[in-house]
Amino acid sequence: MIAINNLSMDFSAHPIFNEVSFVVNTNDKIALVGKNGAGKSTLLKIIAGLQSPTSGAVNIPSGISIGYLPQQMNLADDTTLIEETKKAFSSQTALKEELEKANAELAVRTDYESSGYAALLDHIDILTQRIAIGGINTIEAEIERTLCGLGFVRDDFNRPTKEFSGGWRMRIELAKILLQRPDILLLDEPTNHLDIESIQWLEQFLQTKANAVILVSHDRAFLDNVTKRTIELSCGKAYDYKVSYTDFVQLRRERIEQQTRAYENQQKQIADLKDFIERFRYKPTKAIQVQSRIKQLEKIVPIEIDEVDNSRLRLKFPPASRTGDFPLIIENVSKRYGEHLVFENANLTLRRGDKVAFVGKNGEGKSTLIKCIMQQIPFNGNLTVGHNVAIGYFAQNQAQLLDNNLTVFDTIDHVATGDIRLRIRDLLGAFMFGGEAIEKPVKVLSGGEKTRLAMLKLLLEPVNFLILDEPTNHLDMRTKDILKEAIKDFDGTLIVVSHDREFLDGLVDKVYEFADGKVTEHLGGIYDYLHKRNLSSLAELSISKTTATKKDNSTADVTNSAEGQTSSNNLSYFQQKERDKMIKRATKEVSTAEAEVANLENMQSELENKLAAGEASDEILKQYQKVSEQLEKAMIEWEEKMTVLDNLNKDLPSSKN
Repeated sequence: MIAINNLSMDFSAHPIFNEVSFVVNTNDKIALVGKNGAGKSTLLKIIAGLQSPTSGAVNIPSGISIGYLPQQMNLADDTTLIEETKKAFSSQTALKEELEKANAELAVRTDYESSGYAALLDHIDILTQRIAIGGINTIEAEIERTLCGLGFVRDDFNRPTKEFSGGWRMRIELAKILLQRPDILLLDEPTNHLDIESIQWLEQFLQTKANAVILVSHDRAFLDNVTKRTIELSCGKAYDYKVSYTDFVQLRRERIEQQTRAYENQQKQIADLKDFIERFRYKPTKAIQVQSRIKQLEKIVPIEIDEVDNSRLRLKFPPASRTGDFPLIIENVSKRYGEHLVFENANLTLRRGDKVAFVGKNGEGKSTLIKCIMQQIPFNGNLTVGHNVAIGYFAQNQAQLLDNNLTVFDTIDHVATGDIRLRIRDLLGAFMFGGEAIEKPVKVLSGGEKTRLAMLKLLLEPVNFLILDEPTNHLDMRTKDILKEAIKDFDGTLIVVSHDREFLDGLVDKVYEFADGKVTEHLGGIYDYLHKRNLSSLAELSISKTTATKKDNSTADVTNSAEGQTSSNNLSYFQQKERDKMIKRATKEVSTAEAEVANLENMQSELENKLAAGEASDEILKQYQKVSEQLEKAMIEWEEKMTVLDNLNKDLPSSKN
């Protein structure tokens, strides 16, 4: 279908890859893998026609369509969710509008015997057939299935896209691409902002409905479930394996071992040749043999070993004091924002050494409960942190707490102790800070780089209770393996929020599911939970199938039902405009209140650091008391603003704001 011929790419005279060639066939499901910086995203952009290679070509037959999902994108802010998604069917919609226009013309014409009238009838017939073949009449149902599969609900359909966060906006773009059904899909990290259920839906879609797919992802389970072919970019070359990712890992290990043996043999051969040349260079009787060895040495092509293997690099948490038997007890904890219930009557007890996962759809309260544990927000119920607990907390905004004035190396050097200080460069390399990157100031790092640095910093601090909120979003597979092994060896207690099933597998022994305002305990690992979840949802699936069957019996019924439901949920135009203004005003007030809270929290934190350092003067104590009182008032004001906003949005799910 598509032929990639001798592609080479350089950035500032630095080669990214060289003479890469492979063919993408119809229905190929390809995993494109390699370390960060190997050129995976660049190669996708070249195939999509968004970037030009230094040399080589991508040969795409005419009529082949390509859908490309980048890691970052910009969406229009002047449309609703349903309007933005319908852009995927712009060509089909144009056909339908053309048919309506032709029918309207037909209704007013009376020249029944003319050639123009006959031509118009033929045109209407052709348009009708094209619409039937393209399935235009089922667009509404197809859009609804896709959006719901990616985690949206019907109440979202008429919301402006600007109300959605970056992760949900990425889902909108993904929905548009999937609905277009291109001949080849190029997906760059599509699971970064999806929860487990949405990832499973996407897996099913790619397996059963997609054509050819080239997929970049750090989710090992996702790759295994979708792809059957793996192309690795390494040392500027492309290695093509007709196997899934897990099988590729084994074959790659064997390839590296063969390369290593060949490299060692070559180095021995080079050493022997050089030794012979040096020993007999000045002996006339050996002149011919020496010249022969020199020519032989010049012809040797050096063997490269693909990448340095950090798989044996192990992190170990520094020793920390022992906690009590029950580091955390939560009894009947509930959290509301105004009338919006996040969860209620949450109960869980963690024993020392427990490792548990919080899972569920985005917006169901996983991060909210963690903030309750960290005493960052008020709640109802009883929550007790046990004796001698030292919490290491990795939040999704953890990178903001780094010291911008330090370098990458100094940031880790300040927390590393013992023998680990001798391996700082290796550790930074494992977390993708190699070469000159370790001397970069923190303030010039990207968001992803800061996140990785904050994670490594946390791993070197003496804590006995870890709380990790989406820790793997910016880590490649090898780094995730290093992190996972470190957490396995951690003898403290763990709570981890993650949608990465492979990362959670073998790491946790209990799963807490957040859904429908409840927190439900599931004993066993993540795949035990998923197995139970699938079984428990079979009844729901049967109901959905029954409903779908009824809908499929009448396409018109599908369209009418969808349109009827949409209409019933709509306000009048003027009511909608007025509510939009009120929501915009309330949202701005909430943002202002949040900024004030964040500012006061930073001031309180700075004063706490001074007090901890022994600077307990009367002036500092007065400042601390004053800031604490201001923070409490600001929190109350913020909650009041949130209540107003939630009341305005009571018909809209707040999880995607």
